[in-house]
Amino acid sequence: MRIIDKRVILSNPDSLFNYFGWPTVARLPDGTLALACSGFRMRHVCPFGKGVISYSFNEGKSWTRPAPVIDTPLDDRDSGIAAFGKNRAIFTSFNNSVAAQTNWMQKLGEDTPLSRASKAFTAAYIDLLRALPDSERLLGSTYKLSSDGGYTFGETRLAPVTAPHGPTPLEDGGLLYVGRRFTPADSPQQGEESYLQCWKLNEKDEFEYLSSIDDIPNGEGGRYLSCEPHAVQLPGGRIVVHIRVQGGCFTTYQSVSDDGGRTFSKPVKLLADFGGAPAHLILHSSGTLVSVYGYREAPYGIRYMTSTDGGESWKTDLILDDSADSADLGYPASVELNDGRLLTVYYQNVGGESVIFQIIWEL
Repeated sequence: MRIIDKRVILSNPDSLFNYFGWPTVARLPDGTLALACSGFRMRHVCPFGKGVISYSFNEGKSWTRPAPVIDTPLDDRDSGIAAFGKNRAIFTSFNNSVAAQTNWMQKLGEDTPLSRASKAFTAAYIDLLRALPDSERLLGSTYKLSSDGGYTFGETRLAPVTAPHGPTPLEDGGLLYVGRRFTPADSPQQGEESYLQCWKLNEKDEFEYLSSIDDIPNGEGGRYLSCEPHAVQLPGGRIVVHIRVQGGCFTTYQSVSDDGGRTFSKPVKLLADFGGAPAHLILHSSGTLVSVYGYREAPYGIRYMTSTDGGESWKTDLILDDSADSADLGYPASVELNDGRLLTVYYQNVGGESVIFQIIWEL
């Protein structure tokens, strides 16, 4: 691996709304690069997040200022972007309830005049949400569709599952959404239903259920939390999914489907118990499958793994960057540039300001 460039590409300094996080990058049908993330936030959890988009018309040399795509009254978080079909694109996000926002706000510290003021400001906004009869009309996993290649988007819709980097484009022009079934943060998932499910976009632009991925037993009669998956389709149709698994661990598992998402294999562990997550997959033009993921143990940073046999075996724990000062980072995503190099974006908290970095590198 050789790094060609590393720098900040999205930030909002000298503002209370200086937190950007959880990005995704993709190539649009016309060749433009598009970056989606949650932006103009005050902190990791606050009700002001917006799903924003930024474009690069020169292979990552420069980016436009981010503009909102999904901006509900709630906290719009992880944002995904993918191109599919004939000049179509999808932008995804999710949010949480007013009750969840209230619980998080009450946990905020008041160590400085600024933090006391920001807490009061946040509380006032949450009071406003409570007074609005339709503030939670779009509570859930949200998405918008574009028919002009990713430049304008239609109405906000609700999907049954959520994943940080959104759905997976298919060879036949379709769209597959492997995600965690949506449940607000203040309503823990109940019952025996699997955490992870696979849905496919139909002709009405609505998602239809296909299958579930088995949960992972924790050895104590329960199950680990499986969440934040990302999937890629390989030539020939195989679908490879990498899954964040936590609950006494923070690691990545893999499941595959060889029948278009109708069934999935039992997940297998790829990394150590605290080896890192969540992951984003990309098939490089060389045939190498690349999965990048955040590493939240010292030394903090971004790591990746590679497979040259379609995900049957992996070379893991390869370091892309290990220079971060804290574990508040990650959610990397990659796109291949026209010259074969990779461009990877991720978020990182730097001195209380969370920014989006990009690294351009080559295998």
